[in-house]
Amino acid sequence: MPKIRVLPDILASQVAAGEVVERPASVVKELVENSIDAGAREIRVDMDRGGSGLIRVSDDGCGMSREDALLSLERHATSKLRTAGDLAAILTLGFRGEAVPSIASVSRFRLVTRERDAISGTEILVDGGKIRDVRDAGCAPGTVIEAKSLFYNMPARRKFLRAETTEAAHVEHQLRLHALAAPQVRFRLRRDEREIFDLPPAAKAVDRVRQLLGTELSRELIGLPLTHGNGISVEGFVLPASHARKGRRHQFVFLNGRPVEDTVISRALAEGFRGAVADGMYPAAWLWIELEPTLVDVNVHPAKREVRFHRPVDVRDAILEAVAVGMRPAVTALPTRVDAPVATGPATDAEVVTAMLANFPAPHPSLSDWAGKSPEPSISPIEPAPLAAGGGVPEFRVLGMLHHRFVLMESADGLVLFDPKAARERIYYEKLLNHGEGVVETQGLLVPVLLELDPRDLDLVLRERMALAEAGIEVEAFGGNTLQIRCLPACLPVDDPRSFLGALMDDLLHDAAPGARFALDRLARVLARRAAAAVIPRLAETGPLLKDLFACELPYCAADGRPTLTEFGMRELDRRFGIGKG
Repeated sequence: MPKIRVLPDILASQVAAGEVVERPASVVKELVENSIDAGAREIRVDMDRGGSGLIRVSDDGCGMSREDALLSLERHATSKLRTAGDLAAILTLGFRGEAVPSIASVSRFRLVTRERDAISGTEILVDGGKIRDVRDAGCAPGTVIEAKSLFYNMPARRKFLRAETTEAAHVEHQLRLHALAAPQVRFRLRRDEREIFDLPPAAKAVDRVRQLLGTELSRELIGLPLTHGNGISVEGFVLPASHARKGRRHQFVFLNGRPVEDTVISRALAEGFRGAVADGMYPAAWLWIELEPTLVDVNVHPAKREVRFHRPVDVRDAILEAVAVGMRPAVTALPTRVDAPVATGPATDAEVVTAMLANFPAPHPSLSDWAGKSPEPSISPIEPAPLAAGGGVPEFRVLGMLHHRFVLMESADGLVLFDPKAARERIYYEKLLNHGEGVVETQGLLVPVLLELDPRDLDLVLRERMALAEAGIEVEAFGGNTLQIRCLPACLPVDDPRSFLGALMDDLLHDAAPGARFALDRLARVLARRAAAAVIPRLAETGPLLKDLFACELPYCAADGRPTLTEFGMRELDRRFGIGKG
């Protein structure tokens, strides 16, 4: 008896669904891609219970005949490939012919479609991959596909779905991606009978970015000019380096109209901002890349998320050039001398340097005797300042500051380096934890801070609002993907709440930290680190700061274990300088 058997069609479709349909957002992705390929000018997505109860995608595309509608439910049936050569020049979003039968095999499925010149349409009902009914239907031109009770016949898969709000956030993110990829199409999203957004068609890509980004950040967009090179073209927009964040969720890349994720592109963007953003931070960007289809393989991932470039260096170079030109500072309003030439067009790099040098005053005549030598800087002697001991504070004598960062002090045994930022971090951390006594005291913000977040991040933050409130941060939804923050812990000195909270949310959402992401201990550590990092160390504050530090339970280390003070004893200094040898 043979051990190898051909899988039944329904089982084969369910196996394929494991690769194509991971969650409700996967269903939306596949169906919306088919709608765009069908030439739709308006696409509407409805979902209930995060998509597990219902996903409905309606479009006004070309529609299908009854014969094509039935064929669309067959595995590997597609209108987009004819020969093996077509696979190397794919310009459509869908092409495998697996999405529709895979979705139908794991849901209660309904398809209604009509071609524009047809008198009537076709309705097909499918349960778990089995066709239940095929009949004529009166409907508008286009296609409507419903998938109800997702994974109802695969309980093992269904139990891995996340909370309804989380799944809904993933659906919203997916639809926003397609709205950016196809700005000429109107996109509507409704969740549980409530409209989430309605994005009208946009004449230009920048208009779509502005629709999704909001007015305030849109003002800071920097355009990247259309850049060509070796069969590739790149254009798009970036935000200034100050908006760089951890993680790549705010980088949106579209290749031949397809949303993609690729490390070559992310590294090229990071390289273009080198020197402007810290390591581990990623600039916010929206890129549209057009590439000869033969130069990229889009068939390397079942869900088509990843691609493989045949000439990745050309892609990198094109992105680098676009970023370099877009980020080049404009030369405007330079103070000019009477005899300086007036620029009449775009300045070259050489002209910029010449113009800047022309505006420096001539050297003072008294400096000519120096014969090219620079005068020696004057150095004021440091008068050591003793610190009064007491209250548990060791006896130190302040010597000065090193690079406006560390305080140098003399102890009875040698030299002490004091880190004021680490000290403040320890002080803030213990105040936030409050030794388990009571609730963190809060201070209301004069003007509440509004932050635009990724839908998935917003959902996570709102679900953890009680944990944030315990740490002294009150948050609530403000509509759309906007988070409103109304108060902060009173013990933290914050001069720029918006910048502070933006960086804080970035740390909470994207730092790969051990333990629960919103546990009070971690919240206190992140808050203390962020608040301490913003404070400029001042020598005059050393005494009071040491007093507060040594009132803490663990004064010798910051919240993350970094030392607050480091001592170099005289014996160690003697050893390092070889004193006493020979």
